[in-house]
Amino acid sequence: MFCLLGLPDVSVQAETLRIATYNAELTRDGPGLLLRDILKGKDPQLIAVRDVVAQVAPDILLLQNVDFDHGLAGLSALQAWLVVDGVDYPHIFALPPNSGVPTGLDMDGDGRLGRPQDAQGFGRFYGEGGMALLSRYPIEPAGVQDFSTMLWADLPGALLPEVDGRPFPSADVQAVQRLSSVAHWVVPVKLPNLTLTLLAFHAGPPVFDGPEDRNGKRNHDELVFWQHYMDGTYGPVPDARFVLLGDANLDPVDGDGLKPAIQALLDDPRLQDPKPMRPDGPLADSPGHLGDPRLDTAAWPSPEPGHRRVDYVLPSVDLTVVQSGVYWPVEGEPAAEIVQQASRHRVVWVDLKID
Repeated sequence: MFCLLGLPDVSVQAETLRIATYNAELTRDGPGLLLRDILKGKDPQLIAVRDVVAQVAPDILLLQNVDFDHGLAGLSALQAWLVVDGVDYPHIFALPPNSGVPTGLDMDGDGRLGRPQDAQGFGRFYGEGGMALLSRYPIEPAGVQDFSTMLWADLPGALLPEVDGRPFPSADVQAVQRLSSVAHWVVPVKLPNLTLTLLAFHAGPPVFDGPEDRNGKRNHDELVFWQHYMDGTYGPVPDARFVLLGDANLDPVDGDGLKPAIQALLDDPRLQDPKPMRPDGPLADSPGHLGDPRLDTAAWPSPEPGHRRVDYVLPSVDLTVVQSGVYWPVEGEPAAEIVQQASRHRVVWVDLKID
């Protein structure tokens, strides 16, 4: 099942296509509250998010951490809200995420049931912190693939957690545990001269667990999934140029997590890393930061976790990258405060030449 809403196509061919990913942190404390805030039109964070999106003005925008509802009422309201600043996305798309899906089991092994950690993906209610796609170009529903319900145990070579040689937290949990913390989608978008396939995802953070490293291993495998997908493990790979994008929640150099997972994607010969960077200027980085701080895409409080590169747009090698960037205004600029108010994450964008 998926939800797809579209208006008449008003897009026009352009020399370049701007594609972006943005963890906008548009979650609220309960179902329907995001819709309420959008309709009221006074929420400072929403106003800031709208301003940020208007500044970057991507043609295709993947959002993470936006609450889901079955009728896409919230996403439709967001679509109309963005038009106020002149950003028109005639086509919107979302699928039910794993976040907040109840299981009835103790998924994290803490001896308690019914907590946000006991859902298929962390969530206080069904649909909290889902994913959404907004596009100036039509989405092809017949070609959509949703891998979000795939079991973690079904991933070849899955790093399933163990304690003393026994499945953690239990064999019953591992029998129902899905791989995706939020979602893994394959979504074709119809451009004027070709179909561009989006490999979209939002992985869970590799922290907030114990020595079994349950979250770290799951994050690793959520990224490894795309290697298997591109290898053809789950069927024929679409015969079209593609872009892998989303929130990996993993920095290739700094912070926690199993680094080989993201490094393998950055080094994959089928993908290219444009290395989007924020502008030069004063960079407020954590002590001991090893990676190039211009590549960072999120600003958590210092010293830990601090600034990290966790959001990615990785086009296939047969696409021509014109330019790329991280929308992160330099401290002191008027836009800097707006960006900070919108989200701890920054918009990562890549301009592609589409022949």
